[in-house]
Amino acid sequence: MCHSSPEQQKFPTLIFKYRLLSHDLVEIYVGVDNTRWVLHEKLLTHRSKFFKKALAGKNGRRNEYFGLPDEEDYPFRLFVAWLYADTVPPAKEEKDLGQLLDLYLMGEKWEITKLKLDVMNTVRTWYHDTDSWPGLRRVQYIYANTAPDSPMRELMISCAARMFVLGEGLPPHWERAMRRDGAQLAVDILLSMQKWKIDESVVPDARKPPQVPIPQEDELRREIKLEIKAENNGSDSSMSDVPEYKQSESEDTAVEDNNALGTQERAIGYSRRGVWVSFCISQ
Repeated sequence: MCHSSPEQQKFPTLIFKYRLLSHDLVEIYVGVDNTRWVLHEKLLTHRSKFFKKALAGKNGRRNEYFGLPDEEDYPFRLFVAWLYADTVPPAKEEKDLGQLLDLYLMGEKWEITKLKLDVMNTVRTWYHDTDSWPGLRRVQYIYANTAPDSPMRELMISCAARMFVLGEGLPPHWERAMRRDGAQLAVDILLSMQKWKIDESVVPDARKPPQVPIPQEDELRREIKLEIKAENNGSDSSMSDVPEYKQSESEDTAVEDNNALGTQERAIGYSRRGVWVSFCISQ
């Protein structure tokens, strides 16, 4: 069997692309300055359903001119490079991602699936290789300019969800944004986490006694144990401001039940700054 080389395998693709480089050209005017681009019409309409419709014209006459006043010059330059060379330049700095996201949005507006996939791979590679996560402004920009089922939105929200799960606390600017106007963002993050299908054995269960005590609860427990120790030693100085506590019949029953199970626990109630607190402390 004769095996063709990678170069030979690419040859039919090159022939096909060459055929798209017909003599029919179209002028595209971009941005507020009307930057003029002259592109091969067949190549453009083959790649994009949007341009195929826009350049079809009426009464069988094609449009030779088309304006894109809302687009920026540099992202369109990236689009032209991709159109002819099938390449998306890698991001060298975080600021480069802004231009790539604009290029992605062109892919969505102009219905070019491969362009969207190519840009997504480039953006994903940047975050992976730099061990970083999408910033809030990047996520907000994608949310403001895409539909709920946008693949780039899904990529951004999945990254943010992982950042929150593995991080220490919620970054203040994220918290402010989500409190202000991020209801949908918060919902999407939770839904993204549910898709992970994590083994429940590795997910902390707040219904069980914590392996690492909650700091505030642990501090209160230490305070109460110190007070119990002082009381048992006959020292009343640390408890002088605590009113006498009488155990109720229901608490007597609870203590008896616990003793029957082999657990020595003591119910304590005390008042501090006008707030009654009841605890069950293991001794």
